[in-house]
Amino acid sequence: TWHLKKIPQIVRERTFSLDSPKFEAKTKLELNSVCGIECQRKLPVPSLSDLKDLLSYETVFENGTRTLTEVNVLGAVFDPAGNTTTQRSLRKKRQIYGTDSRFSIYDKRFMTNFPFNTAVKVSTGCSGILVSPKHVLTAAHCLHNGKDYVKGSKRLRVGLMKTKSRGNGRKRKEASDGMPSFQWTRVKSTHIPKGWFKGVSGDIALDYDYAVLELKRPHKRKYMELGISPTIKMMPGSIIHFSGFDNDRSGQLVYRFCSISDESNDLFYQYCDAEPGSTGSGIYLRLKEPNKKKWKRKIIAVYSGHQWVDINGEQQDYNVAVRITPLKYAQICFWIHGNDESCTQG
Repeated sequence: TWHLKKIPQIVRERTFSLDSPKFEAKTKLELNSVCGIECQRKLPVPSLSDLKDLLSYETVFENGTRTLTEVNVLGAVFDPAGNTTTQRSLRKKRQIYGTDSRFSIYDKRFMTNFPFNTAVKVSTGCSGILVSPKHVLTAAHCLHNGKDYVKGSKRLRVGLMKTKSRGNGRKRKEASDGMPSFQWTRVKSTHIPKGWFKGVSGDIALDYDYAVLELKRPHKRKYMELGISPTIKMMPGSIIHFSGFDNDRSGQLVYRFCSISDESNDLFYQYCDAEPGSTGSGIYLRLKEPNKKKWKRKIIAVYSGHQWVDINGEQQDYNVAVRITPLKYAQICFWIHGNDESCTQG
């Protein structure tokens, strides 16, 4: 069951103008060195002043201008356990784990219907997911390498899947190769948490690897709602799902599901088969609504990508996702709605 939680408040305090970015960084779909499970265990629980700093955010607008918004955090609950994880056995270095368990979605009836039609393509080479009629959730490193915004993010576009049509407008069947076509929409503004800029070369890089894109024009399709990320024990079979546009299956929508192997307060470590290009996909669960018989899918994490991490002094690989904690839910919800009144329960 989805358990309702009281959400902390993210309150805007001050907004400053910043110099325009250079937009010269190279797009990197796979990060090299991050704080792994061992490192996460040693991280202190952030203080309130830390949280205010980490959850402040940059906004880049379509014309290249940039602002920094400082925030206050009200009603945050601190977890005294810190970044605890469960000790697990080591795995060998590989990117597709055993048999490739990904599914390419060819049938247009599935591809252009919920939940698969919530997956979008970001013009910098990543994936994302629709979270409102005008917003897309994706990974921060698809847009920024920690020092500068990537090339192409100044004229950022989002591709929504559509059914191909003839010149006279009549719909026809998708090509037999299952290639989706896209309706491209310009991005009006981009929000990235300050925690991402502070952490890329330090210890907490991946914890804030998420961003929200505001589209220039609203879409009319069904989108995926946000949910608070439960712990592994609270998931049926600890199974997660996500769809994206993996580079090795060019133009295809690729769906997968798998179980989570380990977790920290902010990250899921798992062995879902995935390749670059699916980075930024929304990871979701299907759980029952409280006091109802109805089941509902919600996004509970953002797929950050394939990572090499240190565990017990050895290099180990995982596919890592950033969990939507109550604080991150409050921030993303605030970006979508522009106020915290719509974000009191998650």
